[in-house]
Amino acid sequence: MQRTNIFFIISLLSSLLLACGASGDEDTEKNGDKRDVKPTLVTVTQVKNQAVETTETAIGSLEGLIDPTIASELAARVVNVHVSPGDTVKKGQLVATLDATDFGMQRNEQQAEVARIQALMDNQAKIVARNQALVDKKFISQNVVDNDVAQQRVLKQQLEAAKARVGSINHNSSKARITAPVTGVVEKKLVDTGDFVRIGDPIVQIISKQRLRAHLPFPEHIGAQLKPGLKVRLSTPTSEKPVDSVIRELKPMITEGSRTIDVIGDVVDETSWQPGASVTGTVVLGEQSAAMMIPEQSLVLRPAGEVVYVVRDNVAHQAIVKTGLRQNGLIEVLEGLSANDTIVVDGAGFLTDKAEVSIQPSNKQ
Repeated sequence: MQRTNIFFIISLLSSLLLACGASGDEDTEKNGDKRDVKPTLVTVTQVKNQAVETTETAIGSLEGLIDPTIASELAARVVNVHVSPGDTVKKGQLVATLDATDFGMQRNEQQAEVARIQALMDNQAKIVARNQALVDKKFISQNVVDNDVAQQRVLKQQLEAAKARVGSINHNSSKARITAPVTGVVEKKLVDTGDFVRIGDPIVQIISKQRLRAHLPFPEHIGAQLKPGLKVRLSTPTSEKPVDSVIRELKPMITEGSRTIDVIGDVVDETSWQPGASVTGTVVLGEQSAAMMIPEQSLVLRPAGEVVYVVRDNVAHQAIVKTGLRQNGLIEVLEGLSANDTIVVDGAGFLTDKAEVSIQPSNKQ
């Protein structure tokens, strides 16, 4: 009996020792887990009020306002076309030459007529002088001299008309040399050497980049905010240089198919811009002098809504916010934050309310 009691006591003590050991291991494991939890590494920024523009962007096209098709002003044969498609021409540069032989012969004929009338005038002047002397001696009447003077005036007018015809022939002859009316690039050559052209027949087409027009289709719901004079920033894939312009005019009718308003702005003297290219236009509708803007990555979506984490004493506190304008990687905060709050930027998506954080310096300038 005594041996049985001793065995029972020994078994009880063994059970108690095992239970204590297991409990100690569990406490050690829990404490170890707590020691392994590290603060989340984040970057932060300070909320500041800044000026922000209210803008609207649309993609349209560029139209060349100066793209003349040079036509013949004479009926003549083409002697030579001096340009080819793709050539750059300057204002006043010779583009084509027409046959002006006929005008040379007409000029010679008319100059001979001028000389004939001039000779008649010289002779008539002598007759007037001689008859006036006879009148003074009372050999003939004054009526004879008056007729001679009238004839002299007729010859003078005929001489003026003949000289005018010479001037007209010279002017028409100059049209045989066709020059570029603007500086630009030859788009098409429509005739070649040996072709016969009539008045109005096209010779070449020139595309000028001196003045382009941007057509921007903006949605009709902002039509009340659009007006001539508003600033518009333009850019095009053919050039790295953006252009600041203004709204020149608005087309009065809404485009039926797209329900958009055609907004027009001009681009002047930008040689790298191409007619027919696409253009992106951003119209500045207004400006707020003080708006709280935060980086996009600071805003995360949680069951409570849109959330930003505010850091105080290395602890991230959840702040539910109301947002507004989104622009250039920034979001306007209307409610939920105050100026000078320190908020999480990188790492916000990994946080929960009251999580410990470790702040590292930001590489962003």
